[in-house]
Amino acid sequence: MKPGLGTQLRHLIELLDGAVEQAYVDAGLDYRPRYTPVMRVLAEQASATVGELAALAGLTQPAATQTVALMVKKGLLTVAAGGADGRQRVVRLSAAGETLLPRLRVCWQATKSAADSLDAELAFPLSACLGQAIAVLETRSFGARIRDANLRRLRDGGPQLDTAPAQARPHLDDQPE
Repeated sequence: MKPGLGTQLRHLIELLDGAVEQAYVDAGLDYRPRYTPVMRVLAEQASATVGELAALAGLTQPAATQTVALMVKKGLLTVAAGGADGRQRVVRLSAAGETLLPRLRVCWQATKSAADSLDAELAFPLSACLGQAIAVLETRSFGARIRDANLRRLRDGGPQLDTAPAQARPHLDDQPE
């Protein structure tokens, strides 16, 4: 059986992130790949709100919030109140984060070289395929595509799916014997 798209993507992430994480360990760094988008933004500009980080790093707001919280615990970032009314959280690299940057840049260069090498061996460069897939899905979501597929199935006489919420469906245990 051919693995589905989700299974393939999870496996690809495991292969890539596992190798990148091991490269950080080999370099003697206590650092996770998920920190990189935030570190890259803050390496380019002194500070950003969590919302700005999310937009600039290509992350969702919840992912940016979680990553910032983890990085604050690791001592890589500081967060302070900011904005006109003080309600925004302004994120900056801590002294430890600043100190780590030169070593991270060496790791990032090795990772980029490895990614370029992978792209060169593929019929279609992975980075280009991923960029195109993201752009297309931002135009029309995967959820919309699933809904359209279900509508086509119904239009073509396919089976009707039970769309009642799980709690409204009868349970096998509730059936008379």
